[in-house]
Amino acid sequence: MKIYTKKGDKCNTTLVGGVGVSKIHPRIEAYGTVDELIAHVGLLRDMLPILPIKDELLQLQDKLMIAAALLAYDRTVEVALPSLKEENVVWLEHSIDKMEEQLTPLSSFLLPGGHIAVSQSHVCRTVCRRAERRIVELAQTAELDEVILKYFNRLSDYFFVLSRYIAKELNIKETNWNPVK
Repeated sequence: MKIYTKKGDKCNTTLVGGVGVSKIHPRIEAYGTVDELIAHVGLLRDMLPILPIKDELLQLQDKLMIAAALLAYDRTVEVALPSLKEENVVWLEHSIDKMEEQLTPLSSFLLPGGHIAVSQSHVCRTVCRRAERRIVELAQTAELDEVILKYFNRLSDYFFVLSRYIAKELNIKETNWNPVK
């Protein structure tokens, strides 16, 4: 099978289930942004020397692939797909709580930076927020499982806390935002 089909040359693509849509359809925007996040998470994973977190990120990539497939599915025909579950949201919450137990409380907003992996975790956070906005936009006109929205809302929090956890583990000083008055 060739990687190129030439079907997209006319600015259209096919959803899971076979329906053709424009490449700027809200579904494409949503799962395309999730795809971008998957790549950013892979880059973060490659930057980290911390093995348990690397394993967590691999699990997150799996869940993001599931989310992308669900977002690419318009439910016009029956297709067997894996699903995101409430337990996946709870797993994120437990992971956030576990990392936060080891962090000092925040006293101000933080500026990303200090180490490439800290910054990349913030890139993941911001791309995740954009994916969430695209998913919310899609949910205005399409039926989506509510757990997808919850998952992306928690996931951006996860990446913020992860950035702080990475800084702590690598002994990187966080940069507080102190606006000039």
